[in-house]
Amino acid sequence: MNAPDPAAPGEATPSEAVPQGAPRGGADHALEISRVRRGFDRAALSYDGAAVLHREVGATLLQRLDLMTLTPRVVVDAGAGTGRASRALLGRYPKALVIALDSSPRMLRAAARKQPWLRRFARICGDAGRMPLADGSVDLILSNLMLQWCDPEAVFAEFRRVLAPNGLLSFTTLGPDTLCELRSAWAEVDSHSHVNQFLDMHDVGDALVRGGFAAPVLDVERYTLCYPDVRRVASDLKATGARNATIGRARGLTGRGRFAALQKAYESFRSDGRLPATYEVVFGHAWAPAATARRRGSDGSHVSLADVKLELLKRRRP
Repeated sequence: MNAPDPAAPGEATPSEAVPQGAPRGGADHALEISRVRRGFDRAALSYDGAAVLHREVGATLLQRLDLMTLTPRVVVDAGAGTGRASRALLGRYPKALVIALDSSPRMLRAAARKQPWLRRFARICGDAGRMPLADGSVDLILSNLMLQWCDPEAVFAEFRRVLAPNGLLSFTTLGPDTLCELRSAWAEVDSHSHVNQFLDMHDVGDALVRGGFAAPVLDVERYTLCYPDVRRVASDLKATGARNATIGRARGLTGRGRFAALQKAYESFRSDGRLPATYEVVFGHAWAPAATARRRGSDGSHVSLADVKLELLKRRRP
């Protein structure tokens, strides 16, 4: 899957444009939340033109909802960005109140401009770790590639608080092999924090259980975006709001010497004339427990990972 040319004007050095995940591996990987928000605010106009991965992963996440029997009254798109998933959820659940939640006001303004005329979703500017929603007021939470920008323990606890009994959480996040090529190349240049150590799938599952969720199901898919050079990698990251916001990042601009060293190190990954950028994507869903029965799939049985993979395989066959 090839990424398009970056939509944002100008160029960013990779030191400015590498996305980070939840803090792991020491204080250097902790996030400056204000910088995270500024990055997404600045990317509000360029996001849709560069968000190839987000669109592909989001489409798969929405497909997986077909396996669930749901009639939600209230649906939250957590980390809604410019509202692509929110619009899809309006069509999928025509009787539900759909809420687009994001910490970036400019992203939500961009989402408002793309609203359908006949039916609209609500917009809330807020933190997923402190949602301005009542306990047990939500039936479905969808979250696409947001958790890597948060403390998942806090967010899962908050998701569990607002979900009604038998409510569903369906999400994606980035795993530890994400941007492994860029991580490896930077390691040959300096010791600063450039790419975070994203949470492993098993750690995400443990966090769900600690958050009070039942029957978590998780699996991993890998995606590769291909680029002509490192500057295009950096430009796409910047255009989607994915700037380096870690405490241990290098301060100031990347000098020509360090950037040239990065380019040389990254070249070892070139294949068929293109540079790969690998993303490990963790897919997961889990239920808010109920005092009576477990949630069932459309055929009356619990939806397992095998069920999910089999159905998706059928749909991908020509």
